[in-house]
Amino acid sequence: MTALILSSASRLRPVSAPVSGRGGLLQALLHRFAATSIFIAISPIFLLLTVLMAFENGPIFFGHYRVGRNGRMFRCLKFRTMVPDAERVLQELLARDPEARAEWNRDQKLLKDPRITKIGHFLRKTSLDELPQLVNVIVGDMALVGPRPVTAQELHRYGRARIHYLSVLPGITGLWQVSGRNNTSYEERVELDKHYVENSGVWFDMKILMRTAVVLVTGDGAR
Repeated sequence: MTALILSSASRLRPVSAPVSGRGGLLQALLHRFAATSIFIAISPIFLLLTVLMAFENGPIFFGHYRVGRNGRMFRCLKFRTMVPDAERVLQELLARDPEARAEWNRDQKLLKDPRITKIGHFLRKTSLDELPQLVNVIVGDMALVGPRPVTAQELHRYGRARIHYLSVLPGITGLWQVSGRNNTSYEERVELDKHYVENSGVWFDMKILMRTAVVLVTGDGAR
């Protein structure tokens, strides 16, 4: 499965080497400029979702600490999609359900997650829950394209590939999101993140962004 995914991903591979120096600065500036432009363009949708979330019990936004470039921790922003006491609900489920515990240990996700609210299912299915991460890009915590932001506990699962992860900004979208997303294993996700870092560049990012638009329409791999 991994070989098949990376074979598909290789068709996106740019002809140039990974960017650094001025190229890396240009790439970062383009990401910030694009994120600002997108945020302004979708501000009516952002405002509408904010109003809808105001009718839910609990805060509108959720900020979970994730590992950024060079190991710097930052709050990764999202519209809240889980119940306010999500951690308690998760721990109680894992304590009584060995199948759910095994699934969580393997994927760090649950196919049937009791923590997710009704509106949360819609936001996740459409990826609208991640719109606040545009703010993370604007302030320099994230990029539009990059490895999926992970927690400090997850980073050890990257093994030697954590060097790749820590060398770039995590992204709102990336090679994993356009290569099956939740239909891939965690090990395949790590390989996709590594492949992205080794081939990172402006044109590669643009191709991933174009494929992201297709995935958002089709909902491929979304849960």
